[in-house]
Amino acid sequence: MKDLKKWRILRSQVVFNNPWCQIRRDQVELPAGNVIDDFFVNVRPDIALVFAVTKTGEIVFVRQYRHGVEEILLELPAGAFNPEVETPASAAAREFTEETGYVCQNLIKIATLYDNPVKDTNKIHLFVGDNAERAGEQVLDVTEDIEVVLVPVGEVMERISAGEICVSGSVAAVFMGLNFLRECRWVEGF
Repeated sequence: MKDLKKWRILRSQVVFNNPWCQIRRDQVELPAGNVIDDFFVNVRPDIALVFAVTKTGEIVFVRQYRHGVEEILLELPAGAFNPEVETPASAAAREFTEETGYVCQNLIKIATLYDNPVKDTNKIHLFVGDNAERAGEQVLDVTEDIEVVLVPVGEVMERISAGEICVSGSVAAVFMGLNFLRECRWVEGF
């Protein structure tokens, strides 16, 4: 195995600071000694993402407009949080309920993934929830207009293959969530 080394940060400066976006400019020294003066990093909050299955074997998805790509997308409920203020589990439960109006009997963390480790600092914390059921109304931010979509477990892979579910974090969570369902037998006949 090759002995890889981390880059050494020589200087770091926040060049843009806004509640929605923070950009840091690092001067780094590579292991071979080369220096890069302007390596820009997006400092982003962590994400809690929930793959929840209802008592009737449906996965709870949300459809919403995503301005970065200017598309309406089908994805799993998720939201940003500050890990210094809130735990991933409490953020997952809160975001899931706010976006969908549903609650889960149990939420189990199954993985932590990096979103875009080349330029972004955040992690995606993946949770699986069981016995999801509607408990109230959505509590949405002013920027959110979300439709809850229940997809039968047996149709989820078809929707990925058709390109209907194409957000990378949701796709990863679906594969890991389906594997978890198989191992735990949470869904009858799965």
